[in-house]
Amino acid sequence: MSLFMKKVALIMSIQDLGRQGYQRFGMPVSGPMDWWAFRCANRLVSNPPDCACVEMGFTSSAITVKSDAVLAVCGAGYRLFRNELEVPLWMVFFVKRGDRLHFSKCSGGNWVYLAVSGGVPSPMYMGSRSVYPRAGLGRFLADGDEVPLPSLHNSARLMAGFSIPKKARPAYTHDPLIHVIPGPQVDRFIPASLTDFWVQPFALSSRIDRMGYRLTGTALMHNKGADILSQGLALGQIQVPADGQPIVMMPDHPTTGGYTSIGTVIRVDLPFLAQAEPGQSEIHFAPITVPSAQQLLVDIHEKLKSALKMQEESWLNL
Repeated sequence: MSLFMKKVALIMSIQDLGRQGYQRFGMPVSGPMDWWAFRCANRLVSNPPDCACVEMGFTSSAITVKSDAVLAVCGAGYRLFRNELEVPLWMVFFVKRGDRLHFSKCSGGNWVYLAVSGGVPSPMYMGSRSVYPRAGLGRFLADGDEVPLPSLHNSARLMAGFSIPKKARPAYTHDPLIHVIPGPQVDRFIPASLTDFWVQPFALSSRIDRMGYRLTGTALMHNKGADILSQGLALGQIQVPADGQPIVMMPDHPTTGGYTSIGTVIRVDLPFLAQAEPGQSEIHFAPITVPSAQQLLVDIHEKLKSALKMQEESWLNL
């Protein structure tokens, strides 16, 4: 019982919610690039929120199903086809042994998550199924790999047709407004550059991956140099090296860094940044307080608790 990777995406791996408790030893948390889509995919197939999913990004992929399964795919920037028929994202669907899944890359985002009822029973590394190839904890998927599937319970078939309503999905946009908590070294930038950071747009460079998103735009000038004593790094933290171009820390980010930090992207907005498109999206930043950021996150989790409904009309289009 497995999923056969006929053609993998540029970056394709198994991820759960990440590896907790090891950052003090230099080990990143890892986990999904778009945590919101990841959680919705698991929610749809009635998995616990930390179950492992297949994450794919940036290019098309093709999978052959080798046993019956109940699946859900959430995210942005892809169209999904089962055999020759298109299947809506954000909805549970049933597949039979021999079915072919084609994930066709399109505009609108970079990442999708394939959740399987029962979770992906892949190897665990330091308490997590998230792979982190830089440290030898598993590897990215390759053509010809087989991802194991759990046994299918008959009751899982009854979930087919349920979906996440639009009001509970991330409101992805081509040009996102990203909220940032100002960082500990804001005084290391000249006033004009601080203004530029909040006013001028930035674009994603082509040099992005699961470790960090490099931005391009008006160079942010330092008044005391870019280097600092190495400090701990958080998910979403924005480092600014000497060239003045910001780098946002993503799930595989290093645990320490020695560049000035101008701020940290709030958790609610990380999916919007993750799904922004290199060379196309215009990214704007806006300041936010810690209490406001926390309340936004609470509100999202409240939405997710009740975000499930029957969506029969989606099936009528198949």
